[in-house]
Amino acid sequence: MTPYDMIKAQLSTIVPFQNHVGITLLEVGDGSASAELVQRDEVSNHIQTIHAGAMFTLGEAASGAAMAGALAPVILSMRPVAATADIAFKRIAKGTLTAHAKTSSPGATLMKTIKDDGKVAFDVTVDIQDASGETVVEMTINWHVSATR
Repeated sequence: MTPYDMIKAQLSTIVPFQNHVGITLLEVGDGSASAELVQRDEVSNHIQTIHAGAMFTLGEAASGAAMAGALAPVILSMRPVAATADIAFKRIAKGTLTAHAKTSSPGATLMKTIKDDGKVAFDVTVDIQDASGETVVEMTINWHVSATR
């Protein structure tokens, strides 16, 4: 089992709200991740599209997995916090959505900053697409990561 597989398995169990919404992590890598949300009544809104809050949760989950993947060698001794998030809803979303997340810097660069400064802040961009590959949401989440106290 790779460190990325372990992160994927751990995040799937330690984030209760992510599970409540029904998000599945598909892939975790060095600064990248993808996650999926299948539409059902519980995550739909009054016009039978996917609720904005569910889409935000999908994007945040993918961004957290990408962040953890970038910091895989040290993530267990880190305290990550999502500090800010920007979201743009581009079109109505129905069906199965897939979020693709990527860190603004490679993991090695982020870990060097942590080693030098004891902390790091960086963005993770997220593109959420519907089953046809159309972008329905664009997000940027800024993560602040420091050593646990």
